[in-house]
Amino acid sequence: MSVEGLGRCVMVIPTYDESENIEWIVKRLRAAQPGVDVMIVDDNSPDGTGEIADRLASEDDAISVVHRTDKAGLGAAYLHGFDVALRAGYDVIGEMDADGSHQPEQLERLIEALRTADLVIGSRYVPGGSVVNWPLRRLLLSRGGNFYVRLLLGIKVKDATAGYRLFRRTTLEAIDLGSVRSTGYVFQTDLAYRTVTRGLRLAEVPIEFIERERGDSKMSGQVAGESLKLITLWGLSERRDQVRRARSRA
Repeated sequence: MSVEGLGRCVMVIPTYDESENIEWIVKRLRAAQPGVDVMIVDDNSPDGTGEIADRLASEDDAISVVHRTDKAGLGAAYLHGFDVALRAGYDVIGEMDADGSHQPEQLERLIEALRTADLVIGSRYVPGGSVVNWPLRRLLLSRGGNFYVRLLLGIKVKDATAGYRLFRRTTLEAIDLGSVRSTGYVFQTDLAYRTVTRGLRLAEVPIEFIERERGDSKMSGQVAGESLKLITLWGLSERRDQVRRARSRA
């Protein structure tokens, strides 16, 4: 299926133990955007998520399922799904969570913005964006992490850690997915940084992010700490490169 003016479009949804949510969110997505295909990438969920996904795919040709044998992280699941989607010839490849935090009814905002951009991020932190049902500590952690990203990496993206996105196929080809090594939540920052530093057009549109109501969040303090550690290493490396470039021009 396709979206007028943009070509064939698919949303990649990674899952691990999302049996309570996957059918609900996929049906909302198919109702909100009938021209958009759905690819569920399941990391061998022990709760039967993969079986539910297979049933959905058997009932709707616009839904496909990729089964992975290991739980190797969010980024690894997305990289696998992106590779499958690129080989299938999709022109637009998106990503969203399975837990309902990214509302399918707001996908139209991203689609419209992609007409003049190479990557669109559904942002919680641009004017009009919001977060619902987060404790203050988690909101401060997220906002602080994004401020740290802007400060250290030197990019102006307000919500570099967000996971509601649409990429043009040409963007994913340009940012060299084969060299991406980040597999956890820092993967989102990695791809935003690669997009900006390659001179591609990144746009942010406001979304209302809603904390999951069912199932367990995969984010933890340890995951957040590891992400910040990697961002620090990237930032220090970028600053060293900037100094070397400045000296070479002197």
